[in-house]
Amino acid sequence: MITPEILADYACACGENPLWHPFEKKIYWLDIMQPRMFRYDPATGQHEQFYAGRTIGGFTFQTDGSMLAFMDRGTIAVMRDGKIERVIVDEIPAERQSRFNDVFADPHGRVFCGTMPSPNGPGRLYRLDLDGSLTVVIEDVLCSNGMGYTPDGKQMYFTDSERYTIYLFDYDEATGSLSNRRIFVQHAPELGLPDGMTVDADGCVWSAHWDGNALYRYDASGREVLRIPFPVRKVSSVIFGGDDLSDMYITTAGGDQKATDGEHAGALYRLRIPGVRGTPEHLSRVGL
Repeated sequence: MITPEILADYACACGENPLWHPFEKKIYWLDIMQPRMFRYDPATGQHEQFYAGRTIGGFTFQTDGSMLAFMDRGTIAVMRDGKIERVIVDEIPAERQSRFNDVFADPHGRVFCGTMPSPNGPGRLYRLDLDGSLTVVIEDVLCSNGMGYTPDGKQMYFTDSERYTIYLFDYDEATGSLSNRRIFVQHAPELGLPDGMTVDADGCVWSAHWDGNALYRYDASGREVLRIPFPVRKVSSVIFGGDDLSDMYITTAGGDQKATDGEHAGALYRLRIPGVRGTPEHLSRVGL
């Protein structure tokens, strides 16, 4: 039986965006609702909170080792060790009452970055280009979430959680454009909402299920091939890390509701599954 291992429990209300830092050899993650950021060193087992401040909904690592943080009001900033070095985008007028939620760098260093709905309407998926310019690529998004690429780099996954759907698009690496949207997987509501996701070296999709108590693996056709139960309700995101990318790091939420969501809701977990490995995440290079 595959059993998730608890690494650090900061009781995150919304633990999210686990991401392996390839230079530091550490896993980073955040708590969106109680704005904090954390990192864990698998070599020593030590972990720490290193940031508290404005809301950060997602982040990437840049080719120079810095962090590109996507915040509330549409702010995008370069950070090091929890401190803002410079601002790339001060705000997005349409997102003043919203925030970013999930982000994903492409092979050229661009970043696809989604926003949450606001009183003004649904969220959007933007593409942030290397010069700091933003382009809306998807409108009418109910809850922008996990993204990933097929192994050939010609297609991109995008999750709209509130529609219980993972979509698949054709992706043009030269321009960063998306086209030909179709459904990859549509979940039954009783299974929870598909949240963060990643793609392994075999081209299978791993999707965390919010309110679904599980992590799912789908093959390239969208067929469920594995379901790993978790002892908490809100499994929020997953990424590969480690020198050989054989460690899976999984964030969870509900740390402010442990009585109903589980004793270790809001903790960071790790899985090791024989024969399963990830591929390196792309680094952003916006403004470099």
